Amino acid sequence: MTRHPLAELAGLVAAPAPFPIEVIERAKRHLLDTLGAALAGATTPAPGLTAPGNAPVWGTGLSVAPRDAALLNGIAAHALELDDTGGCDHSGAVVVPAALAFLSLADRPVPGSELLAAVVLGYEVARRLLEACGGYAAHNEAGWHSTGTCGTFGAAAAGARLLGLDGARPADALGLAAGFSGGLWAFVHDGAPSKRLHAGRAAEGGLAAALLAAAGTHGPGPVFDGVWGGFLRTYAGPDADPGALTRDLGKEWRISRCSIKPYASCRSTHSSIDAIGGLNLHPGEIARIHVRLSPLVAGMCGGRDVSTLPRAQLSLPYGIAARVLYGDADLAAYSPERRADPRAAELMNLIDLEVDTAMGGIDEPALTVTTTSGAVRRARVRHPLGSPANPLSDERLLAKFHGLAPGREHLAEHVMTLDTRSDARDLLPLLCGAR
Repeated sequence: MTRHPLAELAGLVAAPAPFPIEVIERAKRHLLDTLGAALAGATTPAPGLTAPGNAPVWGTGLSVAPRDAALLNGIAAHALELDDTGGCDHSGAVVVPAALAFLSLADRPVPGSELLAAVVLGYEVARRLLEACGGYAAHNEAGWHSTGTCGTFGAAAAGARLLGLDGARPADALGLAAGFSGGLWAFVHDGAPSKRLHAGRAAEGGLAAALLAAAGTHGPGPVFDGVWGGFLRTYAGPDADPGALTRDLGKEWRISRCSIKPYASCRSTHSSIDAIGGLNLHPGEIARIHVRLSPLVAGMCGGRDVSTLPRAQLSLPYGIAARVLYGDADLAAYSPERRADPRAAELMNLIDLEVDTAMGGIDEPALTVTTTSGAVRRARVRHPLGSPANPLSDERLLAKFHGLAPGREHLAEHVMTLDTRSDARDLLPLLCGAR
């Protein structure tokens, strides 16, 4: 007899799953990458939540209540568009802040292997929710920001694992998480910073859901059923694929589908950044750049207003210009000075965007460059740097981390050996203090 999908997901969260070595290694890489992004983003202004507590706000001297820490650290992790993608979408900025907030609640040692298990399970559940909504393209084209809508379930799963919930409690946590779900793409129209809030709110909401379940609050059992008010019927409608909640459960781990970003911009710009970089052209050699892209990518990343950091990070034309002018699209390329460089505006004026309705939502764009000599060069990168098929090397991953979090070599060493450590709570003091 087929088990209910909520029960199956809850069972996976509670079971002592023997994760493959390569999955644990991925969890360490994504944990390190998220912490680096958050430590760099900690300088970004955030809501002044100062409820007392012992949970650190990373990269600061502030300690607050765990829910506030999950919120603020989630905001910081997503603030600079440097966090990972391909999960819920941005699973690291949701799952990791929630998981580490739970560490501050623990009254006994938490093995490092158990923290990594919670991270793996958080990524697993969050991504499965997005796939059950029909996938990234369908869900985001409908106007939902999947990091906020689906990430909450991942944070709740990680929390349920670290709290040691069993019986009906993990299912309660996932059911309650639905009530904290939300997030819209309205920010794309004027560059409002609300996008980063969605990661923080999802981390905070998932933490709250797990704590409520631990305290005995029951969650809605039919949350994934096709009923009025059910999550999939409400958020996905006709695009829903309920089978994705449990398909290949425990066999194909979703963290293996995630990407680590080399560039400080929306993931949908990365293919074009790689493509133009591979052509090795100087600015003076370029007469015209034609980009053929899908309606979804054009809607998200077709803007040319770079007056604010969020707008620039969602601008595919600026990403191309930055790679040509500065040789990279790292965080330095998105500084106010470089965004205001007249050469960037001139180069963006040479870029034409053609929306191709035949392309799938997340199909990678195709570039055609006409040089000043009349030559035509074409490039299309189907697996951008940092994707599972073209991963960052360990050296580049560590270089990214140390560039974002200088002086925290002990933290990097601790994370990359976390599976051998007896108490993951030792991570917390390594995250305190300004850089």
